[in-house]
Amino acid sequence: MPIGRRKSESRASAPVRTGSAATCAVLGPPGPLERGPGCPARVRLVSGFVSGFVSGAGHPTGPLAGGSQPALRGRTSTVPQPPRYIAIEGVIGVGKTSLTRILAERFDGRCVHEPVIENPFLAKFYEDQKRFAFQTQLYFLLTRYQQQVELKQPGLFTPTTVCDYLFAKDRIFASLTLDRDELTLYNQIYDTLDARLPSPDLVVYLQADIDILIERIRKRGLEFEQGIDIEYLRSLSGLYNDFFFNYRSAPLLVVQTSGIDFVNNLQDREWLIREILDMKGGTKHLIPLGSL
Repeated sequence: MPIGRRKSESRASAPVRTGSAATCAVLGPPGPLERGPGCPARVRLVSGFVSGFVSGAGHPTGPLAGGSQPALRGRTSTVPQPPRYIAIEGVIGVGKTSLTRILAERFDGRCVHEPVIENPFLAKFYEDQKRFAFQTQLYFLLTRYQQQVELKQPGLFTPTTVCDYLFAKDRIFASLTLDRDELTLYNQIYDTLDARLPSPDLVVYLQADIDILIERIRKRGLEFEQGIDIEYLRSLSGLYNDFFFNYRSAPLLVVQTSGIDFVNNLQDREWLIREILDMKGGTKHLIPLGSL
């Protein structure tokens, strides 16, 4: 079985149109998801959550069962098999690493983390972005590429690998931090490397309000993150939204996490895992009621 998806493969996903549930979920200022005017009824109430989405075939998936969500291992019906290669994405503080660990444990798979702390330029970048942007970005790009190459080796994606970053997201940071000449050189390097790597079988994009992100960053207490500029975080969140609004390289599940706690709340966790397992293709947007 091939690892991931070939770069030439594209998803059969209907274009996102203004006024669709997907537009309501993604457009607007960075941070909270907002419903735009004229949003249709493709937003459904399910067990205390709102789920608005488009799918690859243009039809919604089946509803969730009402009431509390039981553990997946106790279900009597056949449990869908998880994708072999899952990438979790979102801005700093949104919960990528936590969800990666949860899914790897649940699916008895491999957990792959981005080597953030090992970047020797990162702390300097937070102090002086203009001076250290190119060094920081190039180090991230090459480190991520080397890790992805190692993951391509036979057997390493058996049965499931969950990675807390998407290689393609490197361009988001580059477009935000590099000047024109630096970005031109960066793009040449990126295109050469990206063509050699597979795409994930599923991408889960986590979103959260800016104040929620700041609180989560404060709570986890990593020293080099504490000085992060709020406006930088706001701009980054907007770029993430724009990037995934147009993302078509793999099935995409977008989850607004401001109103849920999948780390400490079992019901939230089981609901999210079920949605991940039920994901068949296309693009799907999940908006819990607490995030509206």
